[in-house]
Amino acid sequence: MAKKYFLFLWVFSGLLLGGGAWLAAQDDDSSRIRVNVVLVQLNVAVTDRKGNYVSGLRPEDFSISEDKISQTISTFEEGNEPTIRPTTHGAGQIADAGQEAGAALKTQDARLAGTSIFAGSNVFILFDTSNYMYRGFVFAQDAIADFIRSLEGVSKLAFYSYSRDLSRAAPLTGDRSQVLRGVRSTVAGDDAALYNCLLLTVKDTVQLKGRKVIVVFSNGPDNASTVPPEDVAELAQSTGTIIYMISTQQAQSEPVSTAVFERMSKATGGKAYFAKSWKDETQAFASIRDDLAHLYSLSYYPQMNPNRGWRAITVKLVGKNLQKYRVRTRDGYRLLQPAQLSSGSFVEAGAGSSQK
Repeated sequence: MAKKYFLFLWVFSGLLLGGGAWLAAQDDDSSRIRVNVVLVQLNVAVTDRKGNYVSGLRPEDFSISEDKISQTISTFEEGNEPTIRPTTHGAGQIADAGQEAGAALKTQDARLAGTSIFAGSNVFILFDTSNYMYRGFVFAQDAIADFIRSLEGVSKLAFYSYSRDLSRAAPLTGDRSQVLRGVRSTVAGDDAALYNCLLLTVKDTVQLKGRKVIVVFSNGPDNASTVPPEDVAELAQSTGTIIYMISTQQAQSEPVSTAVFERMSKATGGKAYFAKSWKDETQAFASIRDDLAHLYSLSYYPQMNPNRGWRAITVKLVGKNLQKYRVRTRDGYRLLQPAQLSSGSFVEAGAGSSQK
């Protein structure tokens, strides 16, 4: 009796485990082909040599490779414009799975038609309320409040604060007034465990669809964390979370913190700003707002890749006339296990942070 083939297809429309695809066959009374396809999402800034944003680019202007394997763009957006689906995929990408797998992926594309994977952004603001913030505290609150009021194209906002512990003063919401109340409720005190609390914030973004952004305002170095900043940066890269760092002159006077802030933001596709005055703080927030409005958002279903560890992503512009422009995005991701994405597992490991 001929064996029947059943296809099980799971398509995650958000970057859940960093991206990746695998195929596996299991033989029993019937052959089962399991196909796991994870959509990898990238946020890409394109600027000229003066730092001005380049607009009007199309999907065909971009080339994406993962571990030097060429990828096919599945969806494309510029800023808050509607999604473009430049191509169908499936048959060539998962040829070993047979025609059923290709048909299932095409069905998924049809179901997603007319929707926007990247519509809006989910923005988390993480505010330093440690002992370092006694000076200039009110000015920082004002700058954050103005930033919140000015954001457009953002679906939801969250406001967290940190010292030794993380306080979720306003969990992710579309209610701007609730977020503003969270800003005004903060008080300064205790040591600074920035990397512990930033790691917890990254983990809060894992299940979200769309663009995920964390804006950190820090007035000093970290003096209480038990996790290294490299672990935070890697998790942010692997979950597709952009980190922007705004730091004051006091933090900049600490060379180690300066280097870490710059390295972490760059690795995730964000930027680091060092403000010498409250006016500089306001300008930094305005720059982040501008950046979010000009990001290109691209996604792809990875081609078959046996690498189960770190995967390097390269995004380039195609064509002679575009080579003069600069591209900024995250440079890779690691396939993660579900346990690595649990906020609770970090707290239970004795990191010293509490959740409020």
